[in-house]
Amino acid sequence: MNKGGIGVGSASIILVFAVLCLAVFSLISFVVASNDRALVESEAQLVVGFFEADALAENIVADLLESESIPSSLHGVEIHTEFDFFTGGEVAVFSSPINDYLAILVRLAIHYDSYEILSWRMYDTSEWEYDAGLNVWLGPPGLYLDDYMDFGYGTPWLD
Repeated sequence: MNKGGIGVGSASIILVFAVLCLAVFSLISFVVASNDRALVESEAQLVVGFFEADALAENIVADLLESESIPSSLHGVEIHTEFDFFTGGEVAVFSSPINDYLAILVRLAIHYDSYEILSWRMYDTSEWEYDAGLNVWLGPPGLYLDDYMDFGYGTPWLD
């Protein structure tokens, strides 16, 4: 006798496939959520570090205005002085660290009882390495592409 419909074996296969799909999708969701959490935590650390560095820079500026001359360091931060030829005054330059690779660079023109902010910006403190090398495969040794430029399309070493 011929019965119609789906048998027990095919229902089990569909159930196993559905469970497998749910397991894969839950694993993908977990990995994406974990990556998003790591990104949010690093961004939060950057924001906290920025505001701490900005507050330190504000404290240094306040202490600079109270001092008679520009000291060499305040709050553990080195302060460099420059002479401004246009105004004839001194310029204080210091950087307040945000994290291992970012800092806030501050340049101030200090007058008797006030100051002028010349620059207050975030910059990258990591070492930059210039790499001009571009490894391009030119074919087998002894092949000079200038000899084959008149032939048009094609690769002479594969012909």
